[in-house]
Amino acid sequence: MTEEIIIAGFGGQGVLSMGKILAYSGIMENKEVSWMPSYGPEMRGGTANVTVILSDERISSPYLKLYDTAIILNQQSMDKFEASVKPGGMLFYDPNGIYDHPTRTDIQIFQIEGTKLASEMENKKIFNMIILGGFLKIKPIVKLKSVIDGLKKSLSERHHHLIPLNEKAIYVGMNNIKPIKQLDLV
Repeated sequence: MTEEIIIAGFGGQGVLSMGKILAYSGIMENKEVSWMPSYGPEMRGGTANVTVILSDERISSPYLKLYDTAIILNQQSMDKFEASVKPGGMLFYDPNGIYDHPTRTDIQIFQIEGTKLASEMENKKIFNMIILGGFLKIKPIVKLKSVIDGLKKSLSERHHHLIPLNEKAIYVGMNNIKPIKQLDLV
């Protein structure tokens, strides 16, 4: 099993953190892992993306042009990465701020209103965990226990009191993912 993922959005949305948590989760499950961030000099408010590869086999290169999965969190990233999903792959997105919704017919498309749900939970910082939960509901490439352990590794110890809230956000995401376009896989 090899899963090649691009997560893309604005700096400050937790894009890199989401990728890091997936990477730590894979390491805890003895998978081969690659985590390659990319962001502009402006960081918050600028665009950011991260490529994560999880595999049972050795990873030959962290550089990818096509992905099994894209998690898209803003319009600029949709414009840049929608075409980069392999045919038969999956695209997950938050519709907030997206005005050109995905149109591909050869991939599966899922929507999760992470911005709205984080607002309802009164904490915009858990947005990325809501999105991650939706993704893991459809594609459980790592176990939830590994994700919680990954959170412990990626959060500084002074923020460990936030882990239960982040875990709750993951479940909220799992319960609110909506299929938009599914392929007839025969």
